[in-house]
Amino acid sequence: MAMELRVATLDDAAAVAALYRPYVVSTPISLEIEPPDEDEMRRRIQATLTAYPWLVCAQHGEVVGYAYGGQHASRAGYRWSVDSSVYIHASFHRRGVGRALYTSLFRVLAAQRFVSLYAGVTLPNPGSVAIHESFGFRPVGVYRNAGFKAGTWYDVGWWQRALQAPPATPPPPLTFAEVQCDPAWPEMLASGLSCIRE
Repeated sequence: MAMELRVATLDDAAAVAALYRPYVVSTPISLEIEPPDEDEMRRRIQATLTAYPWLVCAQHGEVVGYAYGGQHASRAGYRWSVDSSVYIHASFHRRGVGRALYTSLFRVLAAQRFVSLYAGVTLPNPGSVAIHESFGFRPVGVYRNAGFKAGTWYDVGWWQRALQAPPATPPPPLTFAEVQCDPAWPEMLASGLSCIRE
């Protein structure tokens, strides 16, 4: 087995925490100050999977990237909107892993009946802006001086794309468990694999 896309499990928590740690410790890409440990990452994965997808890309069983959806805002009228995030191990940048994860993630989110997708990017980050805009995200605004880390204030840009046309009367979104019962689920999950350059 070379590369696979699959749903994250609680057993991935240590690998996900290790992959995420450099983003917290060495960059403003994440505006967290303290890197979450394995237990905290396990809690986050478990909480996310109750409603949203959390996908990992693994090579020979080792996690090299992950992406997930999450709540955009807590009020009921926002429930058709969703946020997305993706993180890739540094040695796998520019190999299509992020594109693969986002391709599958967005297929799943659309199947869950979400309508609008958002991504926040700490600026400057031309690589993140490029991948989001390549997926059809468009800038909608910038929060000025939104985050402070390591002695510097950072702006955060927000990008948006449609997952589907907004229905006049939208049905409630499906849970992540419900969408996995769709006969098309295996194809949704695997849809990004062709993006990977091994």
